[in-house]
Amino acid sequence: MTEASWSDPRILPAEQCVLSAVLQRRAAAQPDAPFAHFEDGSAWTFAQALAQTRRTAAALQRLGVKAGDHVNVCLPNDADAVRVWFAINWLGAVFVPVNLAYRGHMLEHVVADARASVIVMQADLVQRLAEIARAALRDVVVSGTDAQAVEGLRQHDLAALVEAEAEDAAPPAAPVRPWDTQMVIYTSGTTGPSKGVLMSYQHVVTASSSTWPYLDASDRFLVNLPLFHVSGVGGVVMPLLLGGSFAMVRGFSTADFWQVVRRTRSTSVVLLGVMASFLLKQPPAPGDREHTLRTVTMVPLSEDAQAFSQRFGCDVHRVFNMTEVSSPLRAGPNPAPVGTCGRPRPGVEVRLVDASDCEVPLGSTGELVVRCDSPWAMNSGYLNNPAATASAWRNGWFHTGDAFRVDEQGNYFFVDRMKDAIRRRGENISSFEVETEVCAHPAVQEAAAVAVPSEFGEDEVLVVLALKPGASFDAAEFLGFLARRMPQFMVPRYVRVLKALPKTPTLKVQKHLLRSAGLTPDTVDAQTLGLGPSRRAQG
Repeated sequence: MTEASWSDPRILPAEQCVLSAVLQRRAAAQPDAPFAHFEDGSAWTFAQALAQTRRTAAALQRLGVKAGDHVNVCLPNDADAVRVWFAINWLGAVFVPVNLAYRGHMLEHVVADARASVIVMQADLVQRLAEIARAALRDVVVSGTDAQAVEGLRQHDLAALVEAEAEDAAPPAAPVRPWDTQMVIYTSGTTGPSKGVLMSYQHVVTASSSTWPYLDASDRFLVNLPLFHVSGVGGVVMPLLLGGSFAMVRGFSTADFWQVVRRTRSTSVVLLGVMASFLLKQPPAPGDREHTLRTVTMVPLSEDAQAFSQRFGCDVHRVFNMTEVSSPLRAGPNPAPVGTCGRPRPGVEVRLVDASDCEVPLGSTGELVVRCDSPWAMNSGYLNNPAATASAWRNGWFHTGDAFRVDEQGNYFFVDRMKDAIRRRGENISSFEVETEVCAHPAVQEAAAVAVPSEFGEDEVLVVLALKPGASFDAAEFLGFLARRMPQFMVPRYVRVLKALPKTPTLKVQKHLLRSAGLTPDTVDAQTLGLGPSRRAQG
């Protein structure tokens, strides 16, 4: 497509969308403005970010990386991760971040699926490559020291490679366009092999700007989610688009979260999974409002936004998002009613449908399907997986796999992941709603509800929970608490207590591990306490 034929006003100009063009524009307009702040104390202006990108791109180009190539990156949140990501896109190549927890068959799957010849990896993780079939991999570029050599791979030190470069990388043979693939981010893969989501430049920018329309150049975004997660990526992209700044740390910690906010002078953050719950469950302190945070984006949607706002003195916004879509639902600041994730934003259409893609009646639960009015504003499919792409995009709508309901005012409420729904005695049970009630118990820190087989057919409800530090637990008292708060058919039959629930690096509970463990010897059966439903009720 020629420049002259690129006339669709719904597609962003390259200088507002393509990373290399946006970075050059920012460096020219505000070269000395602060942009990036890292946990080791280092920092970049926009001009320094551009210089770092150019030299790193030249080093990768010398290894043969070119436009269209996929490059795997397995690095923690630090300056190397950002410079390598930007350099890959500078060359017109595709950034393919890898979950740092992956090893064995999971790492092998991503490496094989990406078909990359180059991987950039933290030194202490390199030996994992010796344990897998390495497909097309030829070079491993190492961040850090003391990496063990892996037979069959050429090994390079990232710092030395970059230091040796005296000239900038040659530009791509063809200009990078908004519809070109910028990155591939892999889904969590809790029910099967991870799927690589193809994300164009326009998709990444749309997802970022749709999630945080209220930010401006004065904001500093706290990036405590990894770059293999779309919210981690967006926390870097949005400041770049706005001319603002970000502070990047290795991860989230409940104990020192507010100290990190104060130290970095961050004004905005995403609280994903159980993060908001953990913060709210901390004992109130006199300094709860003594910080710089102005806005919080809360995902998912179980916590009371107004309660969080009142306690910590910052505005709470909510979105529904996933890697494949661009925050189609949003609410805030401090939305009511409790639990809503808002209404469709401008530029998207949503429907709630049944298994045949027929729209469900108002108030009924259905799968959320989405489409945008702009080309390339959502995913471009799944890498090397046409069957999954066709299934997700059937009938012209992207199928999220998430169950929702909508009220008469047009507020949407998340009900459950379709695969997590529980069927018990003829009733459909939302694991999300069970977890919300369980977490209301004063002793509970976190919880997950999963289905286990019932001897009477269908499912029984198993709740696995972790307690607050120092809390005691009485199963009979706990089940009585739930019986007063929820319908009898939702009250769990089985309860298990762990020190902590198994989670991904983005703090998503790994329910598949809880399901596979099933009824362990330490699981309490409510029926043995005389509290469970009778056999007649179960039959």
